[in-house]
Amino acid sequence: MYINMKNAAYIQFNKAQLDKIGYTIVYLSTRIPQLSKTKLLKLLYILDEISIKKGGIPFLNLTYKLWKLGPVSKELFIDLSSEPKLLESFIERHIDGEKIYIKPKILFVDDEFSDNDIELIDYVIDKYGSETAKDLVSYTHRLNSPWYNTAIENNVLELLKNESINSTDYSIDMSQLISHDRRKKEVYFDYLESH
Repeated sequence: MYINMKNAAYIQFNKAQLDKIGYTIVYLSTRIPQLSKTKLLKLLYILDEISIKKGGIPFLNLTYKLWKLGPVSKELFIDLSSEPKLLESFIERHIDGEKIYIKPKILFVDDEFSDNDIELIDYVIDKYGSETAKDLVSYTHRLNSPWYNTAIENNVLELLKNESINSTDYSIDMSQLISHDRRKKEVYFDYLESH
């Protein structure tokens, strides 16, 4: 268990999960120039979304919250909003004006990754790496996306859109991505149960 000293929030990532998150960010920040915090957070979500759609198993298995610019991992957002503590051995923040860019501190190590994992990251980089953070927010907010559906189900879509609120405590149910596929749902829930 790791502790974020900024708000004393207990963040429950085991070492293997934290290594996979850290090295995924190293990989992304090495291959995408000027990787902003918001763009990084969107790409991590997209990795999980595509991985779940493909086989029912999340890539990073993060919990995503329904925020105005979400879906977002609250723990990673907090860590990347100041000098990283959770990810301090992997990355550093570079501030240029009002933008925060993520830079790797170490070289990528593929110990936590299968060939399929690397293919998936490369696919996300190829398909979404040149998009702006704003474009990726629009993509994650598309009609019938998990973010959109969660906002509708909890009657907060208009509040988020008109910026009456910026965040909620609602978690996004990623299983809705595969609700039509019984086998993938079983794989997904078995994975969650064992992790």
